[in-house]
Amino acid sequence: MGQSASALSPGRLKALALALWGVALLQSALSGRLDLLLRAVFHPLVWGSGILLLLLAAVEISGRWSDGSRASGRWTSLLSIGAALAVLALPPRPSFADLAANRQANLLKEPGLSFVLPPAQRSLTDWVRLLRAEPDPRLYAGDPVRISGFVLPMPGEEPHLARLLVRCCLVDAVPVGLPVRWPAGQPQPRADQWLRLEGVMMSETVGERQRSVVDARLVEPIPRPRQPLEP
Repeated sequence: MGQSASALSPGRLKALALALWGVALLQSALSGRLDLLLRAVFHPLVWGSGILLLLLAAVEISGRWSDGSRASGRWTSLLSIGAALAVLALPPRPSFADLAANRQANLLKEPGLSFVLPPAQRSLTDWVRLLRAEPDPRLYAGDPVRISGFVLPMPGEEPHLARLLVRCCLVDAVPVGLPVRWPAGQPQPRADQWLRLEGVMMSETVGERQRSVVDARLVEPIPRPRQPLEP
């Protein structure tokens, strides 16, 4: 009985909770999960936090820190252990389309533009920023387009091709996308599917205004990029 109580002492439970969270952070970094949640520039912080938690667990298990045998501390540690195990067992699988549908696309502060890249080398994000700076569709009609992104359903029109821009992580993600005229006779792409498009930029009338739209000639499914979030 004494051995069981010692094994479940608040100190050991706290050490286990710290160790599990350290392992969860490091495992997320090693497995590539972080690329779905956080910009790569912040990944070293996760590595450092995971290592620090393992060190704190080692200090705790050595008995240098002792906080008695409070029941509240035991229950807090048990809850933390359960949460860490859930993170390890259930990796995040965020739906970019669902996230983008619930975010506003006008929150992004645009950086300065560079017009060095020729049209065929512009990414989807490059096109979006260019069209926001100079929205006249006549400037781009006939330009070749080679872009990739995920399919974003749009109410009342055909799906767009989109990307998520982040400053830090998915919490501040902002969707940006381009309207697409998909090839006739082909089924509509499904939400969240990653595609590579080749086509030309053209103009279409929506209501009383003109806008640029990608006339897709080639549509190719691709795997989700290792780092799908863009700065």
